[in-house]
Amino acid sequence: MRNRNRNRRRAGITLIEMLVVVTIIALFAAIVGPRLLSRGDQARVVAARTQINAFMTAIGAYKLDTGMFPTTEMGLGALRNRPANVNLWNGPYLPQDIPMDPWGRPYMYRYPGEHGDEPDIVSLGADGQPGGEGINADIVSWKSQ
Repeated sequence: MRNRNRNRRRAGITLIEMLVVVTIIALFAAIVGPRLLSRGDQARVVAARTQINAFMTAIGAYKLDTGMFPTTEMGLGALRNRPANVNLWNGPYLPQDIPMDPWGRPYMYRYPGEHGDEPDIVSLGADGQPGGEGINADIVSWKSQ
């Protein structure tokens, strides 16, 4: 019976051991956490570029069918729903509704665009303001970076 009592006392975790484990976890979170958060921001930028590229592909198919790009007034919605007075529309050109950008704002669409013969599609980045640097920079259809 005496051995049983000793084994029970040794089987538990002491307060010191628990504090050491919590301290190690806190240090790990303090070191790794900020790096993971910056990866999330980078992932949003990549997602916005990917969506803009998908829009540009769908817009190319739209132009092949109809002979023109959707106007600014039609917007990206013309890729999902047939606009009035558009002949030879053979859509929908996207499998799902037009998504918001990764920061929850609508993409800006303009045709005729200001950067060449194709439409301009813009996400304003994390800050939602024109311009910016890093994650706040605009993600645009006319630059491939």
